Amino acid sequence: YTFETLPWSPSLTIGYQTFSGDDPTTPRLERFDPLFYEGSPSAWATGSKSASTFLNSNVKALTLALRTKPSPKDTLTLRYAHIRANELNSPIQFGQATRVDASGNLVSGVKDAHLADDLFLEWSRILNRNTFLTAGLSVSFPGDGIDEVVGAGASTWTGGFVNVVFNF
Repeated sequence: YTFETLPWSPSLTIGYQTFSGDDPTTPRLERFDPLFYEGSPSAWATGSKSASTFLNSNVKALTLALRTKPSPKDTLTLRYAHIRANELNSPIQFGQATRVDASGNLVSGVKDAHLADDLFLEWSRILNRNTFLTAGLSVSFPGDGIDEVVGAGASTWTGGFVNVVFNF
């Protein structure tokens, strides 16, 4: 929804995406296989930092994005993603969260569905008709599912980037 009458014309986008996991109680492989993964948070990526870990298999995400236009050449976007596993005790993507437990047994997946909460702030500027500058900061707070795999409080994931695009 776009609030056209407000300053900076803010727009709010809400999204939900889900990608099946493998049911560990059957011999078949049911998980979604993302053959052509799109890693952009505005496309099919699951969060910002988490998109590097949870590549759209056995994962679901609720996303919110607030975009503003402080000037005709500038766009500022704040994104939030709440990421969960679809199937407990099933691998996340290609085996992430597979480990050996204290008894020496091979364990897959997570016991708690909450994987992470991501925040991502992105600024884009049109420098000229052929050149664009984008910069961003992101932080991902691991959920209880990831904390349980690590065995203690997992570290917060942070990152940033600057990107210049020249079109010719």
